Amino acid sequence: MKLVCALVLACSLAGAQTAKKTTPAKKAPPSTPSAPAPANKWPVQKLAVEGNRNYSADQVLAVAGLKIGQLAGRPEFEAARDRLAASGAFETVGYKFEPASDQQGYVATFQVTEVEPAFPVRFEDLGVPDRDIAAMLRTKDPLFSLNRLPATRTLMDRYVRWIQDYLAAQNHAEAIAAKVTPVTTDHFAIVFRPARGLPAVAAVTFSGNQVVPQSVLREAISPVGVGAPYSEAGFREILNSAIRPVYEQRGRVRVAFPEVRAEAVSSSEVQGVHVFVKIDEGVSYELGKVQVAPPTPLDPGVLLKEGDFKTGDVANMDKVADGLEKIRKAVRHAGYLDVKVTNDRHIDDQKKAVDILVHIDAGAQYMMGKLTLVGLDLDGEAEINRIWTMKEGKPLNPDYPDFFLARIKEGGTFDNLGKTKADLKVDEKRHLADVTLTFSGAGPAQRPGRRGRLDR
Repeated sequence: MKLVCALVLACSLAGAQTAKKTTPAKKAPPSTPSAPAPANKWPVQKLAVEGNRNYSADQVLAVAGLKIGQLAGRPEFEAARDRLAASGAFETVGYKFEPASDQQGYVATFQVTEVEPAFPVRFEDLGVPDRDIAAMLRTKDPLFSLNRLPATRTLMDRYVRWIQDYLAAQNHAEAIAAKVTPVTTDHFAIVFRPARGLPAVAAVTFSGNQVVPQSVLREAISPVGVGAPYSEAGFREILNSAIRPVYEQRGRVRVAFPEVRAEAVSSSEVQGVHVFVKIDEGVSYELGKVQVAPPTPLDPGVLLKEGDFKTGDVANMDKVADGLEKIRKAVRHAGYLDVKVTNDRHIDDQKKAVDILVHIDAGAQYMMGKLTLVGLDLDGEAEINRIWTMKEGKPLNPDYPDFFLARIKEGGTFDNLGKTKADLKVDEKRHLADVTLTFSGAGPAQRPGRRGRLDR
């Protein structure tokens, strides 16, 4: 069967198609009956996905429901699009299809925009192992992930129904609720738990601590723990976000909370639970080797020097985080505006040391574009152009414009300078940034005798 020129398939979203003209087929012998394919349906030879970032193409296509080799036309593609839209995981869904190179079928592409934000998933107090619920949800939804779930009411309600049905089959019938819940001061999760309310944390008492006083621990836990709805899993998350860093400042990277229990309290002043936390402080570790994993846009030695890591000192993870931020800024100042810096810890329990491997996802390098000056006379513009060191076509340091203006003010280069402002206009496609410096003083004028350049 040939896909002839009469079959016109647009490449735009949900493109139009013209049916192929056919001639009457010869009747097959009675012993070998066959049904010809509909004139407006052709085999799907290739399927692809565009716009997906968190879901794989296989996951998206599993929800779409089309298969390689399947006969399909507009109704089948519309139905696949509707299935993707109904999943609750995508803001927009479109498709395009066109003839394959051999004119024997379709090459089809689904175009999706994923829902944001998405959060990790937690199960609390459901009466069955979390892994069993997760396995059930994976069989129901190819897009399910414990790491990222879109916070759409349609999707969460669907999961609630599936979990309730599963629990009922396990003799744990109970109403379930799903809610986006803070698990630390700046991290959230979608929590599935019984719809009944949780008691609030009224007080927290620690035991087993010797290195860190009770008062310091209470000061760390009070802003995020006291008053929070209590579940053991949720409170352990709070301990990891609020108490673990207190110990990791002291090199106690193996700190653990072997026991967390709650007792109900009720009085005229307090309602809720008193939480008792047993701490195993562990021993202090030192900072071991710190290395930068390839590839990296800058010399690893330069970056490690910038990070100022003190090998052999106590493994203070706050200082390690500060060093990683210094590395990020150094790479960003070389024009990599979207750089991300992460690290892997290797804890050597025998040597009592923590090794750090730094990973740099630099992204594209941006260059300096056009410099525009507003509010200066010709002499002032000439002076600014002379001392401005980030020239067109050179790597962009996004912090340089503000630094430049601050140094001009400190150095008294101009009289009547007034307010100044630096604006960056970033072209993400061309990886360029134009800079506009605005001088809004009452006739700012260059002071005589000023020389030099402003480098950073």
